[in-house]
Amino acid sequence: MPPFPFPLVLLALPAAAAPLLAQAPDTVEVPWNDALPPGTDAHVERALDESSRHGEWVDIELADGAPLNAFVVYPERPDPAGVVLVVHDIRGMSDWIRAVGDQLAQDGFIAVVPDFLSGRGPGGGGTASLGREVGQAIRQLAEADVVARLDAARRYGESLAASNGRTAVLGFCWGGTQSFGYALAQPDLAAAVVFYGNVPGSTADVAPDDRIAQIGAPVLGLYGGNDARINATLPPTIAAMMRHAKSYEFHSFEGAGHGFTRRQDGAGGANLTAVQHAWPLTLAFLRRHLAP
Repeated sequence: MPPFPFPLVLLALPAAAAPLLAQAPDTVEVPWNDALPPGTDAHVERALDESSRHGEWVDIELADGAPLNAFVVYPERPDPAGVVLVVHDIRGMSDWIRAVGDQLAQDGFIAVVPDFLSGRGPGGGGTASLGREVGQAIRQLAEADVVARLDAARRYGESLAASNGRTAVLGFCWGGTQSFGYALAQPDLAAAVVFYGNVPGSTADVAPDDRIAQIGAPVLGLYGGNDARINATLPPTIAAMMRHAKSYEFHSFEGAGHGFTRRQDGAGGANLTAVQHAWPLTLAFLRRHLAP
């Protein structure tokens, strides 16, 4: 196989810092950083409380007329902005994912954050109505259901007067897999950002070659070095993306675990280091591909 034409980066701590990290407890204190998504519950609360940006709840009409509940946050800028569809993790809609949307708005994008469990709970409710059944309900969502909901959110975002008509998708964990899946399914997507998610249907042995051949959007993948389950699927995915000459930029962060963006206090500081590198990469990628 020829050398990778894509930047695979394994980020490590400086050698001088490694002994200190080895002696540190697994959980570290995370300093407040307004330039990053919040990585602790306290920071989530502060981010939402202190935000100056306009955020609102909306009901987006699905193709069957049912409502998709979503949180939409607008950037403070005079010109039209690109839209980022933000896909929550397997825990469903949360204050954390809303705060990620707010961070994206602070960074200059319109963030549309749908509750993918809208209408799936008792009485037609969403995540909040499901309690401990959230994970099970998410696993019952078919890929076609997720794509239909993302399509509705994309149409809504692009219809906004503040939108420049370009849309990316960004997701975490379960949402990272759905983000990659949306790149397979939606040819009009401008970009996809995958935080520790795999290609739907991929395993350690095979990736869905025929579906990867259909990808039109560039993909950015961000992975924890200690996330063995997801990382096992990367070799066949990389090979398929190369075979079909797809734009795939991927980075692995040494020592970081699965879910490092939400758990920045974990892995003895490696999760925090991963976010400090991954978020600027994310913003540069989105700005490059969402520019009008």
